[in-house]
Amino acid sequence: MKRDLSPPDAWLYTLPNGFEIKAGKTDADNDRLSLEIARANDYWFHVSGIPGSHVILRHPDQLTPDRETLRTAAALAAWHSKSRHAGKATVSYTQAKYVSKPRGARSGSVTIKKAKTLKVKPEQPTD
Repeated sequence: MKRDLSPPDAWLYTLPNGFEIKAGKTDADNDRLSLEIARANDYWFHVSGIPGSHVILRHPDQLTPDRETLRTAAALAAWHSKSRHAGKATVSYTQAKYVSKPRGARSGSVTIKKAKTLKVKPEQPTD
């Protein structure tokens, strides 16, 4: 089977502080974004227990995000999920190095370690 080398289809957001957020559009895009594109120290986000995009937060200079930047990425993960219209959503996050795919798991399905959670209102970043 030939490997797809094209970039995954993802929404891209650039925050004023230089951080980039990418959100996968399909299960296959989520897999590629989370397991191939994300660097070990990037942050990975997903709404807990609800279908949605895998979201990656990174800075070109590998800076560590502050709490507000983490909350912005979590809110975006909630926005790109089935909980978009909920008042609040619980979003799990961890560094990408703690995201893995179990053998035989379906596309878009991963396991995470060392996760934390944030309760956020689903929303897109504003300029």
